[in-house]
Amino acid sequence: MRYARALCGIALVTALAGCTGGEPAAAPPAFVTPASAPAWSEPADYGFVVDRQCEGGPSLGKYRVTVAAREVTGVERIDGRTASGEEEIEVPSLGGLLELARTAADDGGAMTVKADPADGHPVVVSFDVSDDSGEAVSCFVISEYAPRG
Repeated sequence: MRYARALCGIALVTALAGCTGGEPAAAPPAFVTPASAPAWSEPADYGFVVDRQCEGGPSLGKYRVTVAAREVTGVERIDGRTASGEEEIEVPSLGGLLELARTAADDGGAMTVKADPADGHPVVVSFDVSDDSGEAVSCFVISEYAPRG
């Protein structure tokens, strides 16, 4: 099933690329990103702020995250709230967040990743993790991304 979906996606990208003119089609991007965004490779050490917020919805938590050797080494909730009536999440690295989105897409869910046009790091990641019990979309808005080292 995944193989068939991948072939359909490649066929769609190839068909759309054929309508753009004389330039040869480039390989399809792994994520939905602006055409001008460069490919991003997760650095070993960096920091960022992530807000669990879907477009137009309320924030479910804002966190400052520190990553060393591609592993989360620090998470600080910075919105002044505590997880009242909600489960506190384990915030992943940006690479981990992208992997969660890929897994959701591989399982048939929708996935959207928007990238910073300057360096290609993700600025919005959303994915559908619903099952038969109902809708469960997870959205993350990334800001203050700062590689170190």
